[in-house]
This record gives sequence, C-alpha cells and structure tokens, in this order.
Amino acid sequence: MIAEMAKPTIQSDSTAPPGAGVSDARLVEMARRGDQEAFGDLVLRYERRLIRVIMRFVDNTETARDLAQETFLKVYGRLDQFDTSRRFGPWLFRVGVNLTLDHLRKKKRRGRWSLFSDIGKERSPDPESDDPRLAIDTSQEVRKVLEQVPEKYRSVLVLRDLEGFSTSEIAAIMGRKEATIRWRLAEARNRFSKLWMTRLNPGDADSGDSSDESSDAEQKQDGAE
Repeated sequence: MIAEMAKPTIQSDSTAPPGAGVSDARLVEMARRGDQEAFGDLVLRYERRLIRVIMRFVDNTETARDLAQETFLKVYGRLDQFDTSRRFGPWLFRVGVNLTLDHLRKKKRRGRWSLFSDIGKERSPDPESDDPRLAIDTSQEVRKVLEQVPEKYRSVLVLRDLEGFSTSEIAAIMGRKEATIRWRLAEARNRFSKLWMTRLNPGDADSGDSSDESSDAEQKQDGAE
C-alpha cells in the first residue's frame, strides 16, 4: 500500500545534475579550499531531493526549505570533518533528517506528514481514476496511519519505501548497522500493516503494543554483528 502510493514521487530528474562529471568528493575538496561555486554545485545537486525528504516529515514547504538551508549551512561548516572516502549524499541526508526530527521534537508535537508532495514537479491526471478525491482521501488515511508508527521505524519506512534509499544508505543516514535497518524496516511494515487493518476493521484487527518486545529484539540485532 504505502510503496504503491509513493511511486509517482520516486523518480530521478531528467536533467543532468550540476557539476556533472565531477564527483562529490572532488567538489567537497574544492569547497574546503574556499571554492564557493563547488559547494553551490553540491547544493544544486541535492537540494531538490533533500527538500522532498524533509517534506515527508513536515507539512509546510517553507519550513522544509528553511530546514534544508540550515542543513546545507551546517554541512558547510563541517566540511573539514567529512571523510571523503565515504559518500557525501548519505552524510548530508543524515544531517537533514536529524535536524528535521529535532525540529519536530522541539515543537512538542508529532509532525503531520505530507507523503505525496511533488517538489518542482507536475503530474497529469490519471485517466483511469474515476474520482481524484478518492486518491486524496486514501493518501490522507495513509498519512494518519503512518503518524502512529514510532519515529525510529517511521523514519526507516519513509526513507526506504517512499524515497527509495538503499539499506546501506539508510544505515549511513541513521547511523545504524544494516542488519538493524533491515529489522526496523520489517517491523515498520508490520506495524503499518496492522494499523491499516485496524483502520479498515476496528473491531477485528489487533495492532497490539509490541514496543517492549521490539526493543529487546533490536538490542539483540544490534549485537549480532
């Protein structure tokens, strides 16, 4: 359900990225030496997707843009700490996701998720859709259900099933082992599925509270590698 709803937004840009032909590591090295244009290329290369990822957690475009700008400023100030043997993208998204989650915690509320925003994109109507209001209603229901999934599982679910990051990329973004990410993803999908069934059949489905069991299982998973 959740992956299918997100398919229209998981696609690469058709235009060549800024600084095409120059690696991220090379641009970072140039930026470290004071080449602001090189860092500008990194911003243009990642800005659109970073904003789109942040928009999965917040429901305001301006807030997402502000958080993205803060992310780039923070990354720029930490370029000397970046290990160029690693990939720049996951490091950038790790900073962005952490800033976004911190923003939501400071607001003392659970962020309302805009799951189906298309930053800088236009979509033509689906000719097979009888009533576009049905898709809107369904997307709102998905968002409401997803908000009930605990943050550490929800984040993995969004990055993997909605944004299409690989397990290794999510591990780098979240600062966890790949085995932990795989376990969290399975747990997140299971929780979402149960909550979705509860929504459909309130009297039949049992979402259950497996937080303690999940925590114990994750601790074992963390120590398995």
